[in-house]
Amino acid sequence: MNTEHVMKIAAAAACDVSYNQAANGHLVDLFAALPLPGTPEGRDFWDSLRDVAGHAALIVDPANAGGPFFDYLLDGNEAGIAGRVLSFLEELDDQQRDAVAQLIGGALDHNTFVAGGRYLGNLWLRDAETSAWQVLLASRRTHDTAEDRERFLEAWRNA
Repeated sequence: MNTEHVMKIAAAAACDVSYNQAANGHLVDLFAALPLPGTPEGRDFWDSLRDVAGHAALIVDPANAGGPFFDYLLDGNEAGIAGRVLSFLEELDDQQRDAVAQLIGGALDHNTFVAGGRYLGNLWLRDAETSAWQVLLASRRTHDTAEDRERFLEAWRNA
């Protein structure tokens, strides 16, 4: 291994970390657009989410997920929140997903977002799903070694 190889590995690792942090930041932004827990609007929203999403809501419910839900990001547990988001979405059946989309769309600030209702909620859900997937994918790559990357590149070169 020479200096050029080390530089390429460092650059790839930095990209993965930056990508992961950006996706995590975006997940936080998505949740920040929802009514805040502990406020009257937030209590109504999260109670309604439990009503329409059933057991799945417990995965992301502030009272169940724990107060430091987003503090985990600061501690380097990025995949934990992304995993919870994907687990929540996976647990929803089609009816529940539609009801959750309607609830989220109704809760978003319509002065900020020009659309409304279920459409906005569906955008929020798709965005949360994609962002969470990106976090998990980037987290997986941080465990790759230089040998793993070289084996990947060699396999593609020889295909």
